[in-house]
Amino acid sequence: MAVQKSAAAPGKPHPDATRRSERSRRAIYDAALALVGEVGYPRTTIEAIAARAGVGKQTIYRWWSSKADVLLEAFVDLGERTAQAAGQDADAVPDTGDLAADLKAVLRATVDELRDPRFEAPSRALAAEGVVNEELGRVFVTKLLEPSLQLYVDRLRAAQEAGDIRPDIDPRIALELFVSPLAQRWLQHTAPFSYEYTDTLVEYALYGLVPR
Repeated sequence: MAVQKSAAAPGKPHPDATRRSERSRRAIYDAALALVGEVGYPRTTIEAIAARAGVGKQTIYRWWSSKADVLLEAFVDLGERTAQAAGQDADAVPDTGDLAADLKAVLRATVDELRDPRFEAPSRALAAEGVVNEELGRVFVTKLLEPSLQLYVDRLRAAQEAGDIRPDIDPRIALELFVSPLAQRWLQHTAPFSYEYTDTLVEYALYGLVPR
């Protein structure tokens, strides 16, 4: 005789599987970012993430194929939440018609993100690991860094179309005038990391060093 599934008690709501899954996913994101910041990428394991998040490791393997995939998605999620908290669109550089103001706003938000303890420690750990782990470096450059840089490319191309910057400028090279120095100063602690610095980067990048 087959066992029949018991009916739910009258008036008792069914468990919300979607909400439960979202809680688990968020716990996994937080656990992955915390662990890689604490012990580094090599010592961060799926088992450790699962234990920190309070889920079974099969839950993680059901959604992701590797710890790199978990961390990639966790970083994307953190970036989106940070942008939303700042009232910004995570999928675009603002286009108010004032290129300098738009770039300064985004770089200031980047300073805030890189100063956030939730982001800083895991970011530094992965940046260091990406130098010696070529495969990991490729994954994060391709899936995380390049999509972010493309947002700057899109904004600079819009500025070209509006006549705000020279038509012969290569946007992909131009963005490195302010993005690369910012990353170097943050990674190597070479000097103060501030809004004033990012504003100056934009001014130098857009207007150059020669007298006007």
